[in-house]
Amino acid sequence: MGAVAIEPSVRPAKLNKAKVKEGVATAVRISWQVFDATRQKPVLITLALVLVLVASSLGVVVSAHENRELFNTLSELQAERDRYQRVWSQLLLEESALGAYGRVETLAAQRFNMVVPGREDIVLVPIMSPRVTQ
Repeated sequence: MGAVAIEPSVRPAKLNKAKVKEGVATAVRISWQVFDATRQKPVLITLALVLVLVASSLGVVVSAHENRELFNTLSELQAERDRYQRVWSQLLLEESALGAYGRVETLAAQRFNMVVPGREDIVLVPIMSPRVTQ
């Protein structure tokens, strides 16, 4: 087992008016010394630099927050762009499939009863040169 220390009971000290007055006077004196010290040029410069440091720190925090928000927006927009790119690729494939020559020829034959002309049905027309006039 461990050792147990028994401490004697401590009685709170009674408030002494003289000690209270002395404490208040000391606090006022120290306050005036601090107030007088803040009027000195090096202390004013130090306080100004501390204020600039705090403002700069807050600016860094705000900037980092905005940077995160903008990065999230950028990620969402890139994902949307990728979705649109996939849809565009699918539409291009569909367009090329619908415009294939074999499909067009089949539809023309079915819907309009069109056929490819035979060799005997093709007539070649000679091109007349504009210089040759009679």
